[in-house]
Amino acid sequence: MSRPDPARRAALGLIVGVLEDRESLSEQIGAEALDGLEPAQRARAQRLATTTLRHLGRADRILKPQLRRRTPTDVMAILRLATVELLEEKQAPHGVVDAAVTLVKSAGPKLQSFSGLVNAVLRKVSEEGDKWATTPAPEMPGWLRGRVMSSFGKKAAQAMEVAHLAGAPLDLSVKDDAAGWAETLGATLLPTGSLRLTDPGKVSELAGFEDGAWWVQDAAAALPAKLLAPASGAHVLDLCAAPGGKTLQLAAMGADVTALDISEARLERLAENLDRTQMEAEIVAADALEWEPDAPFDAILLDAPCSATGTIRRHPDLPFIKDGASIKPLFALQEQLLDRALQWLKPGGMLVYATCSLLPEEGEAQIKAALTRHPDLTVIRPDLPGIDPAWITEEGGLRLRPDFWPDLGGMDGFYMARLQRSA
Repeated sequence: MSRPDPARRAALGLIVGVLEDRESLSEQIGAEALDGLEPAQRARAQRLATTTLRHLGRADRILKPQLRRRTPTDVMAILRLATVELLEEKQAPHGVVDAAVTLVKSAGPKLQSFSGLVNAVLRKVSEEGDKWATTPAPEMPGWLRGRVMSSFGKKAAQAMEVAHLAGAPLDLSVKDDAAGWAETLGATLLPTGSLRLTDPGKVSELAGFEDGAWWVQDAAAALPAKLLAPASGAHVLDLCAAPGGKTLQLAAMGADVTALDISEARLERLAENLDRTQMEAEIVAADALEWEPDAPFDAILLDAPCSATGTIRRHPDLPFIKDGASIKPLFALQEQLLDRALQWLKPGGMLVYATCSLLPEEGEAQIKAALTRHPDLTVIRPDLPGIDPAWITEEGGLRLRPDFWPDLGGMDGFYMARLQRSA
């Protein structure tokens, strides 16, 4: 019997880990799920798993008419993976079908009997290219889709689902000379000043990486620091700072930055990026609900823990590992962190609250409630290059969605608001 392709077998393990154990791809990879693979195999396994999860709903639509009985989880995962390889990646049918049959045969005595079914189903699936082309984007899970439709309408929800299916290009934030680096890298200079690459290759081999001229950061995620816009030399707290993109931005602005996060492991990555970009910040590993600063801050950036529903286009595993019940405790935590951060803000100081979420409960509603609890706060409406005035919300925050900039490749979903404390 042929040996299973290591990258496909690893991808299968990642897919099952998401669907059955509700472990994210990053958690599994961090827990050594891909250890033992060559770098190229690791990259391919991760790409196969990510692409399969992104197109899972479409694959199921293709497979459903071909399956007349309940199929074991592992076999179903193999069928989904192979369907995406055949129809989305347009791989040669003979190789994909043979690889899938080999995976089934190597999966143990109980599953070997399904090898004939896998062979027959995938040969039919390989002829479904026209149907695949017209199969709509997978819907968001019900607990999320209902909230999104209530807030933004059905058409907006469908447009976001199309953006999720398209995935995300690579965005960069640069220290300076964005136009120059756009030309050097062959990148698009976005209206807000970020650079965008659609086919970057290996990031560490791009010009400017070793010199620390830029760092990877979605264009939407780059806006909270730009909204805060601290003066050079200002004492700034980046709260919930890791992995550090916003810390790097603030440091590049000349601010005296304290970067606080509860995760020491994630702060190690921040420290590596500071070293690569030759910038400095004070790094503090602590629980923000227990930590106390020595002195108040001129400005604070609170990128609060959230559902991360705004990042589905780059994390297609997220809809499968979260649900409505699991995110509700975050709403109270966001309120606690916001109130605590405001205690550390100097009179007249600025605080930007941000979440990479599509849910108003984590954005607009949090700011409206904070204004009621803190009468000394004022929302300062955003005035940034490249911002569409239609993105500014009733209370003066900024609501970003994956379906914005459709001709440029979209952006992550985000909410942010700039608050000023009275002097």
